[in-house]
Amino acid sequence: MKDSNLIRRAAIDSLGVLAYISLVSSFMNNAEKIFGSADKKIISPIVFLMLFVFSALVTSGLVLGKPLLLYLDGSKKEGIRLFIYTGLSLFILLLITFATLFWMK
Repeated sequence: MKDSNLIRRAAIDSLGVLAYISLVSSFMNNAEKIFGSADKKIISPIVFLMLFVFSALVTSGLVLGKPLLLYLDGSKKEGIRLFIYTGLSLFILLLITFATLFWMK
């Protein structure tokens, strides 16, 4: 894979993580409207932890899935580069998110 393809793949995976986080955040902000108050419900912590574990699965699949496949298929350098590019893409999105938060203040 060429570096341009790896960078494109990293950006797409990072945007997928951002989209997933945005969906979960929107859900969590509206959960009380959807389900009502969570006072004294034993199920609320269970649902939260299940969502947390599922989110770890989804985001790790987006971040680690293709790099791990490349690495195991013998393209070790490409797998490592894709992982690094994805980390850098996520960091850039984090900075953009911080800047947006600061700007909205």
